[in-house]
Amino acid sequence: MEKQKPSALLIVDDDEDVQRAARLALTRHIETIETISSLEALAQRLRPEIFDAVLLDMNFAMGERTGRDGLNGLARIAACDPALSVVLMTSYGAVSLAVEALKQGGADFILKPWRNEALVASVLAAAERTKLGRKKLSMDEVERAAIEKALARHDGNIAQAAAALGLSRPALYRRMSKHGL
Repeated sequence: MEKQKPSALLIVDDDEDVQRAARLALTRHIETIETISSLEALAQRLRPEIFDAVLLDMNFAMGERTGRDGLNGLARIAACDPALSVVLMTSYGAVSLAVEALKQGGADFILKPWRNEALVASVLAAAERTKLGRKKLSMDEVERAAIEKALARHDGNIAQAAAALGLSRPALYRRMSKHGL
């Protein structure tokens, strides 16, 4: 059975040649590839659960090497779609920048120029991570709804709600805390 292609990738880079090269490398592996060239366009285009992965440049100003733009873009993406995985890329890679990007939630860090095989593997892994993250978010939503329903059905009685859910009271308390209930 053939593995299903991720449906949508967003490439965010101000260099059209980089956009074109990434598109060529990834076109056989992703159904739809969109490109934009600025963080302002990212803010306008990004909506929850539209993309399976984002390939994001770290620097958008000529001569800039700090990666601050990419980290800001990463934060914007996380605020809009927490499960969306982002592969960050830069020409000016330093270990400290890569570590910071990964600490802030980046799925991977690629140096330009890249090897096409490495780029494809990284983006496909990010798309799979997004898929798993969304599935986990969905399961959390289901769990929260079940807890709320059990609590409502038993007028807030923790012992009865726990019994109805097949949980111990401490386990129900932990789950309630997890969901802010």
